[in-house]
Amino acid sequence: MKGKMNLIIMGPQGVGKGAQSEDLARIYDIPHISTGEIFRKNIAEKTDLGKKVSAYIEKGELVPDEVTSEMVFDRLSQPDAQNGWILDGYPRNAKQSEDLDKWLKKNDKKLDAVILLEADSALIASRIQKRIREEGRSDDKPEAIAERLAIYARETKPLIDYYAQKGLLRKVDAQGDVPTVTKAIRKAIEN
Repeated sequence: MKGKMNLIIMGPQGVGKGAQSEDLARIYDIPHISTGEIFRKNIAEKTDLGKKVSAYIEKGELVPDEVTSEMVFDRLSQPDAQNGWILDGYPRNAKQSEDLDKWLKKNDKKLDAVILLEADSALIASRIQKRIREEGRSDDKPEAIAERLAIYARETKPLIDYYAQKGLLRKVDAQGDVPTVTKAIRKAIEN
């Protein structure tokens, strides 16, 4: 199934946003745009941006909104994103959501759906532990995880009501395996 779909995937850290975004990107033939991946790529390549953001990420802090929005909009302007995209990790707060609304309007694009992945905290904790063992990401230190979960509760959760009021929110139970959850997301999007 070909793109022409602009999606946001939301949920707390460890809920499976990355795995689901990758599957959906393959299915709909649109890029998975992860702010975390953009940051990690720049850090690995030791770019100026990478040096700037690594200090924030390693402490579990978020990169300033204006830097994040600028990077995301640059990525959304790339040729492979012209027929749709999946945003993972953006927007994280009301300011970024406002920035995205302005960018969409300016570029005559619209948001098709916001997928909220939900799972209980025990499952999320076990998924994060598994990711630490398998990937060993520098941003998966316990204190960094705790800080990002607190930021999610404080800043990102309010976006759930915002997108619900716009009629864009689709809640999906993310407790199952990747194929089961992907199927539920597709059903939520396509119905």
